[in-house]
Amino acid sequence: MSLFGANHALIIVDVQNDFLPGGALGVAGGSAVIAPINRLAAQPFGVVVASQDWHPADHCSFGAQGGPWPSHCVAGSHGAALASSLDQRSIGHILRKGMHQKCDSYSAFFDNDHIHSTGLDGLLRNLKIDHLVITGLALDYCVAHTARDARKLGFDVSIVMDATRAIAQDITMVCTELSNLGVHLLQKKTVISSEDSKR
Repeated sequence: MSLFGANHALIIVDVQNDFLPGGALGVAGGSAVIAPINRLAAQPFGVVVASQDWHPADHCSFGAQGGPWPSHCVAGSHGAALASSLDQRSIGHILRKGMHQKCDSYSAFFDNDHIHSTGLDGLLRNLKIDHLVITGLALDYCVAHTARDARKLGFDVSIVMDATRAIAQDITMVCTELSNLGVHLLQKKTVISSEDSKR
């Protein structure tokens, strides 16, 4: 199954310093997603889009405001920046999310209340994209929410499993759910040609 072409988009979800090991909300093994994402981004996608958590300092998801997470990805901070080792030359658009103080935003499409949109859906429609290849952090939160919304919006969706990592150690439940929604769970070696892999 080819995942490249003008109607395919690579979505890079929240590969930011605070979600890497040593960050405020570091995902174990999170740095390992960067090399496969960089390799994927060099492929002929119609567009490459990256999302960024971009929170106000008093965001509702932070522990100080009664939320479940430590303070992370505060707008303009080092923790909110995309990882320096992420090759940004192929990224055509960066969309920020979680900017509303009273609502969190896991999906790259919408805030969790599904009232505020990031504009990703409109961008993809204008570019005549119909298949999304999703990567990034973390599989069981922002990647999964992005994939769920993409399926609800009618996109064909693949997640490249070696280009994502989860917070939970056991990902069986989330993988089963995503598969049942029609999300393709793939390994990078199945979506990059063997000829390219030998380069």
